[in-house]
Amino acid sequence: MRSWLKRTFQKAAWAPLAVFCFYAVAAKGFNAYILYPWLDMPTHFVGGIAITYFFRVGTAQAQEVVGNIPRSIQLVLSLGLTAVTAVVWELLEFLSDVTFGTQMNLGVSDTLSDLFFGLLGALLVVVVAALRLTRNQANSVRVPNEV
Repeated sequence: MRSWLKRTFQKAAWAPLAVFCFYAVAAKGFNAYILYPWLDMPTHFVGGIAITYFFRVGTAQAQEVVGNIPRSIQLVLSLGLTAVTAVVWELLEFLSDVTFGTQMNLGVSDTLSDLFFGLLGALLVVVVAALRLTRNQANSVRVPNEV
């Protein structure tokens, strides 16, 4: 049962980890988010792409346990899990500010911007995957031309 989870981490954990490592090095090593506040937007956008990819792989791998999951449901589930992850991330930023006195959360507009760009990245993954799915289905149903 745990093999699907292990395979998910082996195949897809690199993506959100890469975004997190970039953030950590840029923020702590170079003060990049203070020097370049606009960098927060593309980071959340790419983070949304990365975590949606992770959940997309996870939902596909979970089929060995739960049975067939239609691809459209996998995409919706991946988008929903990304939304939950984004909200939890923002909540953790807030709790870090309250508990440890950090200044990660810069207010409501910052939180909404982070959520917007993260979900925009997630939506890009879902739309591209849905278009590929639609194209693949259309190619597999083609009727040969009659002479």
